[in-house]
Amino acid sequence: MILPLNRLKIGRSGEQSAERFLRGKGMQVVERNYRCPQGEIDLIMRDGDTLVFVEVRRRASTSYGTPAETVAAAKQRKLTAAAQHFLLSHKISSRQALRFDVVGIVASDKGETVDWIANAF
Repeated sequence: MILPLNRLKIGRSGEQSAERFLRGKGMQVVERNYRCPQGEIDLIMRDGDTLVFVEVRRRASTSYGTPAETVAAAKQRKLTAAAQHFLLSHKISSRQALRFDVVGIVASDKGETVDWIANAF
């Protein structure tokens, strides 16, 4: 799916904000925008010994719920499948500690609010 340029820029801006936030928490970037036939993972990071798959959602308001609430079961399944692809293609041990985080960002005229849900699903 090809996104309109404006939506793509908004998405990238959210991912950059999430990356800055998580790096500030001591996490290290492994890969950005990992794409495979199963889908895309916005950020793959390392938090100590744990490999973290991060879904980033950015919204202008919470009128229709929080950004994190938009990561429904179908999206969770796609992220899990993409993570399995990453693990297999990079020959990462099945003993590797993993988790899935969601970073929700609400951007308004007053700035950004970041909501980080570690181990979201």
